[in-house]
Amino acid sequence: MCTFVAGRQIVNELLAIEYWQLPEHEGKILMASDLVSFEKKKGIGIVQLSHKTTNAISMELVEALAEIIETVKKDELTKALVLTSANEKFLSIGFDIPSLLPLEQEQFTAFYRAFNQLCIDLYTLPKPTVAAITGHAIAGGCILALCCDERIIAEGRKLFGLNEVKLGVPVPYVADRILHALVGARLAREVMEVGEFYPAEDAVRLGLVDHAHPLDQVLDKALEQARMLAVAPGDAFALIKANRVEGVMLDILERLEVKQMRFIECWYADAARKTLKDAGTKF
Repeated sequence: MCTFVAGRQIVNELLAIEYWQLPEHEGKILMASDLVSFEKKKGIGIVQLSHKTTNAISMELVEALAEIIETVKKDELTKALVLTSANEKFLSIGFDIPSLLPLEQEQFTAFYRAFNQLCIDLYTLPKPTVAAITGHAIAGGCILALCCDERIIAEGRKLFGLNEVKLGVPVPYVADRILHALVGARLAREVMEVGEFYPAEDAVRLGLVDHAHPLDQVLDKALEQARMLAVAPGDAFALIKANRVEGVMLDILERLEVKQMRFIECWYADAARKTLKDAGTKF
């Protein structure tokens, strides 16, 4: 307890002295649309998904998030990133099936490649990333959270999981490898092969999520954790993170092209077409 308090005091002193110099646009909305907004508070970038209630992942949302991540990567005054939702029901329901299902294979392939690249860019961003999960994080929404360094979820019936197997497609290979690295092969198999959704407390117990807090504290706790991680001087955090993710990335990149094509084959298979169509009616 004493060590924790002392560490917190050191962080507070760093924050108070000079670490979080406020640029002119500090606290202002830097991007806003009907899909996503981006602002900065005390050096922390906050990405808020705002695509209706479910925050379903479309090509437009992928492109908007990719632009934000690239901006954060290049901006020396943005020290960390928090990913969250504008509502309390969903971080994201996953792929926007109603808009993606009718696409020709070439169009869907472009979307799927872009989504995988977004996940890679988020996972390898050389700055702290924290998911503030105020609602369900399902399938692709769960994947975005897994790509963050830490995950903080609201207590209660907020569901977290990968149900792709029930739709007739595999978990995307990028997420497969990240999940294996996070929780180990045995639990990763259970999560992906069974396809269940886990309530917040179970997700924490299994190590899928780091902490659960009351809903009204989730964003503040995520910001606090992001600042705590971001105070490391120089490139220390970035190098430690690189050591953690580079082995996973080597594995991903070695097989990504083949795995992407196999996912796309499953997406257009008759069995998946039926289950995906049924799932699309629930959006």
